[in-house]
Amino acid sequence: MANNKKNQRPVMTIDDYYIKKTNPVFRVLIYIFLAFWLVVNLFPLYWMFTFSLKTNPEIYGKNVVGLPQEWHWEFYKTAMERVDMIKLFANSIVVAVITIVITIVVALMATYALTRLPWRGRKLMNSFFMLGLTIPLHAALVPLYKSIKLVGLFDTMWALIIPYAAFSLAMAILISTGFMGEIPKDLDEAACIDGCGVWGTFVRIIVPLMTPALATIGIYTFLQCWNEFLFASTYTSSFKTIPVGVQQFFGQHTTDWGVVGAALVIATFPTLLIYVFLSRKIQESFMAGAIKG
Repeated sequence: MANNKKNQRPVMTIDDYYIKKTNPVFRVLIYIFLAFWLVVNLFPLYWMFTFSLKTNPEIYGKNVVGLPQEWHWEFYKTAMERVDMIKLFANSIVVAVITIVITIVVALMATYALTRLPWRGRKLMNSFFMLGLTIPLHAALVPLYKSIKLVGLFDTMWALIIPYAAFSLAMAILISTGFMGEIPKDLDEAACIDGCGVWGTFVRIIVPLMTPALATIGIYTFLQCWNEFLFASTYTSSFKTIPVGVQQFFGQHTTDWGVVGAALVIATFPTLLIYVFLSRKIQESFMAGAIKG
Protein backbone atom coordinates (compact mmCIF):
# COMPACT_ATOMS: atom_id res chain seq x y z
CA MET A 1 0.00 0.00 0.00
CA ALA A 2 2.85 2.34 0.85
CA ASN A 3 4.49 1.76 -2.54
CA ASN A 4 1.21 2.41 -4.36
CA LYS A 5 0.80 5.72 -2.57
CA LYS A 6 4.33 6.75 -3.51
CA ASN A 7 3.78 5.91 -7.20
CA GLN A 8 0.53 7.87 -7.46
CA ARG A 9 0.84 11.21 -9.24
CA PRO A 10 -0.58 14.26 -7.51
CA VAL A 11 -3.87 15.38 -8.99
CA MET A 12 -3.89 18.97 -10.33
CA THR A 13 -6.64 20.95 -8.68
CA ILE A 14 -8.37 24.10 -9.90
CA ASP A 15 -6.24 26.15 -7.50
CA ASP A 16 -3.03 24.70 -8.98
CA TYR A 17 -4.27 25.52 -12.50
CA TYR A 18 -5.09 29.07 -11.44
CA ILE A 19 -1.62 29.51 -9.90
CA LYS A 20 -0.05 28.26 -13.14
CA LYS A 21 -2.12 30.69 -15.16
CA THR A 22 -1.17 33.64 -12.91
CA ASN A 23 2.50 32.67 -12.74
CA PRO A 24 4.53 35.80 -13.69
CA VAL A 25 6.87 33.87 -15.99
CA PHE A 26 3.94 32.22 -17.76
CA ARG A 27 2.19 35.56 -18.24
CA VAL A 28 5.37 37.21 -19.57
CA LEU A 29 5.72 34.44 -22.15
CA ILE A 30 2.11 34.95 -23.22
CA TYR A 31 2.62 38.71 -23.60
CA ILE A 32 5.81 38.17 -25.61
CA PHE A 33 3.99 35.80 -27.96
CA LEU A 34 1.04 38.20 -28.34
CA ALA A 35 3.40 41.11 -29.03
CA PHE A 36 5.20 39.06 -31.67
CA TRP A 37 1.88 38.04 -33.24
CA LEU A 38 0.76 41.69 -33.26
CA VAL A 39 3.92 42.72 -35.11
CA VAL A 40 3.46 39.90 -37.63
CA ASN A 41 -0.11 41.04 -38.38
CA LEU A 42 0.62 44.76 -38.49
CA PHE A 43 3.80 44.54 -40.56
CA PRO A 44 1.96 44.13 -43.93
CA LEU A 45 0.01 47.33 -43.21
CA TYR A 46 3.19 49.18 -42.25
CA TRP A 47 4.95 47.88 -45.35
CA MET A 48 2.06 48.86 -47.61
CA PHE A 49 1.96 52.38 -46.18
CA THR A 50 5.73 52.98 -46.46
CA PHE A 51 5.70 51.28 -49.87
CA SER A 52 3.26 53.95 -51.09
CA LEU A 53 5.69 56.76 -50.22
CA LYS A 54 8.87 55.39 -51.80
CA THR A 55 10.37 55.66 -55.26
CA ASN A 56 11.20 52.65 -57.38
CA PRO A 57 14.95 52.60 -56.47
CA GLU A 58 14.08 52.41 -52.78
CA ILE A 59 11.52 49.69 -53.35
CA TYR A 60 13.86 47.62 -55.52
CA GLY A 61 16.51 47.17 -52.84
CA LYS A 62 18.00 50.29 -51.32
CA ASN A 63 15.35 50.69 -48.63
CA VAL A 64 12.83 47.86 -48.72
CA VAL A 65 11.66 47.74 -45.11
CA GLY A 66 12.75 51.04 -43.56
CA LEU A 67 10.96 54.38 -43.55
CA PRO A 68 11.10 56.41 -46.77
CA GLN A 69 14.14 58.62 -47.20
CA GLU A 70 11.80 61.20 -48.73
CA TRP A 71 8.06 61.08 -48.14
CA HIS A 72 6.38 61.31 -51.56
CA TRP A 73 2.83 62.29 -50.65
CA GLU A 74 2.26 63.38 -54.23
CA PHE A 75 1.83 59.72 -55.15
CA TYR A 76 -1.62 59.83 -53.53
CA LYS A 77 -2.61 62.81 -55.66
CA THR A 78 -1.34 61.01 -58.75
CA ALA A 79 -3.31 57.90 -57.84
CA MET A 80 -6.50 59.91 -57.39
CA GLU A 81 -6.00 61.73 -60.70
CA ARG A 82 -4.91 58.79 -62.85
CA VAL A 83 -8.20 56.95 -62.26
CA ASP A 84 -11.40 58.32 -60.81
CA MET A 85 -11.06 56.70 -57.37
CA ILE A 86 -14.23 58.35 -56.10
CA LYS A 87 -16.24 56.79 -58.91
CA LEU A 88 -14.59 53.42 -58.28
CA PHE A 89 -15.51 53.65 -54.60
CA ALA A 90 -19.07 54.58 -55.48
CA ASN A 91 -19.38 51.66 -57.90
CA SER A 92 -17.98 49.19 -55.35
CA ILE A 93 -20.24 50.48 -52.57
CA VAL A 94 -23.38 50.34 -54.74
CA VAL A 95 -22.60 46.79 -55.87
CA ALA A 96 -21.81 45.65 -52.32
CA VAL A 97 -24.88 47.23 -50.72
CA ILE A 98 -27.36 45.90 -53.30
CA THR A 99 -25.75 42.46 -53.18
CA ILE A 100 -25.97 42.39 -49.38
CA VAL A 101 -29.65 43.37 -49.41
CA ILE A 102 -30.57 40.75 -52.03
CA THR A 103 -28.54 38.05 -50.27
CA ILE A 104 -30.04 38.75 -46.85
CA VAL A 105 -33.65 38.91 -48.08
CA VAL A 106 -33.44 35.76 -50.21
CA ALA A 107 -31.44 33.82 -47.60
CA LEU A 108 -33.84 34.62 -44.76
CA MET A 109 -36.90 33.76 -46.83
CA ALA A 110 -35.35 30.51 -48.07
CA THR A 111 -34.18 29.53 -44.59
CA TYR A 112 -37.63 30.23 -43.13
CA ALA A 113 -39.22 27.98 -45.74
CA LEU A 114 -36.62 25.27 -45.22
CA THR A 115 -36.65 25.20 -41.42
CA ARG A 116 -40.11 26.39 -40.27
CA LEU A 117 -42.59 25.35 -42.96
CA PRO A 118 -43.45 21.66 -43.50
CA TRP A 119 -43.49 20.73 -47.17
CA ARG A 120 -42.36 17.79 -49.25
CA GLY A 121 -38.85 18.03 -50.68
CA ARG A 122 -37.43 20.67 -48.38
CA LYS A 123 -34.47 18.48 -47.38
CA LEU A 124 -33.66 17.91 -51.04
CA MET A 125 -33.93 21.63 -51.72
CA ASN A 126 -31.63 22.41 -48.78
CA SER A 127 -29.06 19.98 -50.20
CA PHE A 128 -29.41 21.72 -53.55
CA PHE A 129 -28.61 25.08 -51.95
CA MET A 130 -25.64 23.64 -50.04
CA LEU A 131 -24.30 22.30 -53.33
CA GLY A 132 -23.44 25.91 -54.13
CA LEU A 133 -20.63 25.76 -51.57
CA THR A 134 -18.78 23.21 -53.72
CA ILE A 135 -18.90 25.14 -57.02
CA PRO A 136 -15.74 27.24 -57.61
CA LEU A 137 -15.93 30.62 -59.29
CA HIS A 138 -13.69 29.57 -62.16
CA ALA A 139 -16.04 26.76 -63.15
CA ALA A 140 -18.92 29.19 -63.70
CA LEU A 141 -16.92 31.94 -65.42
CA VAL A 142 -17.64 31.02 -69.06
CA PRO A 143 -21.30 29.91 -68.67
CA LEU A 144 -22.12 33.07 -66.73
CA TYR A 145 -20.33 35.19 -69.33
CA LYS A 146 -22.47 33.73 -72.13
CA SER A 147 -25.66 34.12 -70.08
CA ILE A 148 -24.88 37.73 -69.18
CA LYS A 149 -24.13 38.56 -72.81
CA LEU A 150 -27.35 36.84 -73.91
CA VAL A 151 -29.64 38.80 -71.58
CA GLY A 152 -27.88 42.11 -72.27
CA LEU A 153 -26.44 42.75 -68.80
CA PHE A 154 -22.79 42.93 -69.86
CA ASP A 155 -20.90 45.99 -68.55
CA THR A 156 -23.62 46.87 -66.02
CA MET A 157 -23.60 46.64 -62.25
CA TRP A 158 -26.16 43.81 -62.45
CA ALA A 159 -23.58 41.69 -64.24
CA LEU A 160 -21.73 41.66 -60.92
CA ILE A 161 -24.59 41.87 -58.42
CA ILE A 162 -26.46 38.79 -59.62
CA PRO A 163 -23.43 36.41 -59.61
CA TYR A 164 -22.19 37.84 -56.28
CA ALA A 165 -25.56 37.30 -54.64
CA ALA A 166 -25.91 33.82 -56.15
CA PHE A 167 -22.51 32.66 -54.90
CA SER A 168 -23.07 34.20 -51.46
CA LEU A 169 -26.49 32.62 -51.03
CA ALA A 170 -25.32 29.13 -50.00
CA MET A 171 -23.16 30.40 -47.14
CA ALA A 172 -25.88 32.87 -46.10
CA ILE A 173 -28.45 30.07 -45.87
CA LEU A 174 -26.00 27.93 -43.91
CA ILE A 175 -25.44 30.77 -41.41
CA SER A 176 -29.16 31.56 -41.18
CA THR A 177 -30.06 27.92 -40.58
CA GLY A 178 -27.86 27.80 -37.49
CA PHE A 179 -29.50 30.89 -36.04
CA MET A 180 -33.07 30.15 -37.03
CA GLY A 181 -32.87 26.61 -35.73
CA GLU A 182 -32.33 27.97 -32.21
CA ILE A 183 -35.54 30.05 -32.27
CA PRO A 184 -38.31 28.11 -30.47
CA LYS A 185 -41.17 27.09 -32.71
CA ASP A 186 -43.54 27.93 -29.87
CA LEU A 187 -43.17 31.55 -30.97
CA ASP A 188 -44.61 30.65 -34.39
CA GLU A 189 -47.58 28.95 -32.74
CA ALA A 190 -48.15 31.91 -30.42
CA ALA A 191 -48.03 34.31 -33.35
CA CYS A 192 -50.48 32.13 -35.27
CA ILE A 193 -52.88 32.19 -32.31
CA ASP A 194 -52.63 35.99 -32.21
CA GLY A 195 -53.68 36.16 -35.85
CA CYS A 196 -50.35 36.35 -37.71
CA GLY A 197 -50.04 34.53 -40.97
CA VAL A 198 -46.86 33.15 -42.49
CA TRP A 199 -45.62 36.55 -43.62
CA GLY A 200 -46.60 38.23 -40.37
CA THR A 201 -44.73 35.63 -38.32
CA PHE A 202 -41.70 35.92 -40.57
CA VAL A 203 -41.52 39.74 -40.52
CA ARG A 204 -42.61 40.43 -36.93
CA ILE A 205 -41.17 37.46 -35.05
CA ILE A 206 -38.35 35.77 -36.96
CA VAL A 207 -36.54 38.67 -38.65
CA PRO A 208 -36.05 40.76 -35.45
CA LEU A 209 -34.50 37.72 -33.73
CA MET A 210 -32.10 37.18 -36.62
CA THR A 211 -30.11 40.39 -36.13
CA PRO A 212 -26.77 38.63 -35.34
CA ALA A 213 -27.20 36.49 -38.44
CA LEU A 214 -27.85 39.59 -40.56
CA ALA A 215 -24.60 41.13 -39.34
CA THR A 216 -22.65 37.95 -40.07
CA ILE A 217 -24.11 37.57 -43.56
CA GLY A 218 -23.59 41.25 -44.33
CA ILE A 219 -19.92 41.16 -43.32
CA TYR A 220 -19.23 37.97 -45.25
CA THR A 221 -20.98 39.23 -48.39
CA PHE A 222 -19.29 42.63 -48.21
CA LEU A 223 -15.82 41.10 -48.08
CA GLN A 224 -16.65 38.82 -51.00
CA CYS A 225 -17.89 41.71 -53.15
CA TRP A 226 -15.27 44.29 -52.23
CA ASN A 227 -12.24 42.10 -52.95
CA GLU A 228 -13.53 40.18 -55.98
CA PHE A 229 -11.53 40.67 -59.17
CA LEU A 230 -12.25 37.77 -61.55
CA PHE A 231 -15.90 38.54 -62.33
CA ALA A 232 -15.36 42.31 -62.17
CA SER A 233 -12.64 42.18 -64.82
CA THR A 234 -14.54 39.74 -67.09
CA TYR A 235 -18.15 40.92 -67.03
CA THR A 236 -17.54 44.68 -67.23
CA SER A 237 -15.43 47.02 -69.32
CA SER A 238 -16.38 50.62 -68.52
CA PHE A 239 -18.14 49.92 -65.22
CA LYS A 240 -15.17 49.34 -62.93
CA THR A 241 -14.84 48.54 -59.24
CA ILE A 242 -11.89 49.10 -56.92
CA PRO A 243 -9.90 45.91 -57.74
CA VAL A 244 -10.20 46.49 -61.50
CA GLY A 245 -9.28 50.17 -61.12
CA VAL A 246 -6.11 49.34 -59.21
CA GLN A 247 -5.03 47.05 -62.05
CA GLN A 248 -4.81 50.08 -64.36
CA PHE A 249 -1.76 51.35 -62.46
CA PHE A 250 0.39 48.50 -63.78
CA GLY A 251 2.20 49.48 -66.98
CA GLN A 252 3.17 47.16 -69.81
CA HIS A 253 6.90 47.89 -69.56
CA THR A 254 7.41 50.01 -66.42
CA THR A 255 5.34 50.49 -63.29
CA ASP A 256 5.49 53.32 -60.78
CA TRP A 257 5.19 51.15 -57.69
CA GLY A 258 4.83 54.07 -55.31
CA VAL A 259 1.63 55.12 -57.06
CA VAL A 260 0.45 51.50 -57.03
CA GLY A 261 1.05 51.41 -53.28
CA ALA A 262 -0.86 54.66 -52.82
CA ALA A 263 -3.82 53.23 -54.75
CA LEU A 264 -3.74 50.08 -52.60
CA VAL A 265 -3.73 52.17 -49.42
CA ILE A 266 -6.67 54.25 -50.65
CA ALA A 267 -8.59 51.06 -51.52
CA THR A 268 -7.71 49.10 -48.37
CA PHE A 269 -7.48 51.43 -45.40
CA PRO A 270 -11.12 52.66 -45.41
CA THR A 271 -12.34 49.08 -44.95
CA LEU A 272 -9.82 48.62 -42.13
CA LEU A 273 -11.12 51.75 -40.41
CA ILE A 274 -14.68 50.46 -40.71
CA TYR A 275 -13.57 47.19 -39.15
CA VAL A 276 -11.85 49.04 -36.28
CA PHE A 277 -14.98 51.03 -35.45
CA LEU A 278 -17.29 48.03 -35.83
CA SER A 279 -14.92 45.36 -34.49
CA ARG A 280 -16.98 44.65 -31.38
CA LYS A 281 -20.20 44.17 -33.35
CA ILE A 282 -18.39 42.04 -35.91
CA GLN A 283 -16.86 39.79 -33.25
CA GLU A 284 -20.18 39.45 -31.43
CA SER A 285 -21.95 38.44 -34.63
CA PHE A 286 -19.36 35.83 -35.56
CA MET A 287 -19.22 34.47 -32.00
CA ALA A 288 -23.00 34.19 -31.91
CA GLY A 289 -22.96 32.38 -35.22
CA ALA A 290 -20.28 29.99 -34.00
CA ILE A 291 -22.22 29.15 -30.83
CA LYS A 292 -25.59 28.74 -32.50
CA GLY A 293 -24.23 27.01 -35.60
